[in-house]
Amino acid sequence: MFKYLRVLGLLSLVVQSSFGAQSSATAKHPNVQPVDLIVYGGTASGIMAAYSAAREGLHVVLLEPGAHLGGMVTGGLSATDLGQLDVVGGYVRRFYTLAAAHYGVHDLNRRENWYSEPHVDEEIFRKMLADAGVEVHLHERLKEHEGVQVHAQRIESIATMDGKQWKAKMFADCSYEGDLMAEAGVTYVYGRESVAKYGESLAGVRPYSPAHQFTWPLSAYGEHHKLLPEIGPGPLAAPGTGDKLVEAYSFRPVLTNNPGDKLPFPRPKHYDSSRFALLRRYLAEFEKNRGRAPNLHDVAIIVPIPNDKADFNNNGPFSTDYIGHSWNYPDGSYAEKQRIWNDTLDYVQSFFYFLSRDPGVPPGLQHEINEWGLPKDEFMDSGHWPNQLYVRESRRMVGSYVMKQSDLQTARTKPDSIGMGSYNSDSHNVQRVALPDGFVRNEGDLQVHVQPYEIPYRILIPQKSQVRNLLVTVCVSATHVAYSSLRMESQYMIMGQAAGVAASLAVRKGVAVQDVPITALQAALHSQKAVLSLSGSQAN
Repeated sequence: MFKYLRVLGLLSLVVQSSFGAQSSATAKHPNVQPVDLIVYGGTASGIMAAYSAAREGLHVVLLEPGAHLGGMVTGGLSATDLGQLDVVGGYVRRFYTLAAAHYGVHDLNRRENWYSEPHVDEEIFRKMLADAGVEVHLHERLKEHEGVQVHAQRIESIATMDGKQWKAKMFADCSYEGDLMAEAGVTYVYGRESVAKYGESLAGVRPYSPAHQFTWPLSAYGEHHKLLPEIGPGPLAAPGTGDKLVEAYSFRPVLTNNPGDKLPFPRPKHYDSSRFALLRRYLAEFEKNRGRAPNLHDVAIIVPIPNDKADFNNNGPFSTDYIGHSWNYPDGSYAEKQRIWNDTLDYVQSFFYFLSRDPGVPPGLQHEINEWGLPKDEFMDSGHWPNQLYVRESRRMVGSYVMKQSDLQTARTKPDSIGMGSYNSDSHNVQRVALPDGFVRNEGDLQVHVQPYEIPYRILIPQKSQVRNLLVTVCVSATHVAYSSLRMESQYMIMGQAAGVAASLAVRKGVAVQDVPITALQAALHSQKAVLSLSGSQAN
């Protein structure tokens, strides 16, 4: 049934490849009369918001700044972070069921059944949108300044970089960056709260964490006591201190070990092996301190996905995470964001080239990495590297309710629940510094188990005094600690589905998003087989 997905996807979206070109059959004629809902951001969350709203009968326009749909789900994160499987229901589970069926698998009882290839996922997303009648426009980026027109606490229209004006009754910011939310004047934060701010024991600067850490004393300095590349001078602030620092971004390469499909790692244009002096030192001292030679799993998490491919993720103290280089992204200009995007891609490309070619890499490890390569049939318009920067955390709205550590651990039920989360509190390292004793340390890692918890509708909506017709599904209202669990794609998608239904209720009833009747919202989500409560999961 899926052999014709690509054809259907191409028929449903008439797309030109050049940036800023016409992105759908109606792109020359932006809406004059308001549509019901504009979704900004073709992430997986945005797709679920658009799909669910359209299935409720709304006229929905989806605007995506880039050339692809699906965000990280189609951009390399194929080994999706799920937590407890039975709390993922509704249209999100339907998507993963369709993906599994593509491979002849007809249940989601095993975690590996949820894993699929990026190009397959994007085809499924495109068909879902086409089936629901969503109007999709690619290459439509919000105008950087004065791109949102707000009157009487309502967004009236937004402008894109090409000069088009887009009007709607309701708006949803489903982007990783939260640019629409910010331009609309909604209060937001980024970085880490202090322990004192909300009484969160996991907040702020973290004490020593052994995970993804240098586990033996490793000097941070080279010749003439010069700090090695990829290490900050410090000092570390006291544990629990708040800051404006953001966990590491990366790319999630999908690689293959199929000789007929793989391409060798190319030498990046700006390759400089000296930036990996610390990694070279770490690998040189590994066997002496660990009693064995390093292997590929010491520098990467490798999760198999179908057709001889794998999702490669950060692992260990020096890996694919570009630690300390994401801090200026949340509030950066478009130019600054693009610079960080490009620099991060160059780092990840250089990391793999270093492992595959540098003479300082132990032979066994180098042999292992060269068993892998870039797949010819993935990311074909971006040099076979992922087309999406892994923005693990950017802006976070300060909305009608701020979700906190206690909401993950002790106060896990909510009267306005619209879905459930269950993934660990998981923040990647924020900084790598030289300590006063001269040794290097990573800081910021957070890995704390949680039980399934209910996600309140209030974290999707701004304060009513600010904007009344906006829903936010990725840059939601949460502290850094709570966001470290909420930030998983399946949960973004759950929140996207709820936002689409909420938008439909707000339009039909003529009310602000803050006044959507929760009982009606929950009833609609229940009818769509969403899982909203602890009693509806196996962990009650």
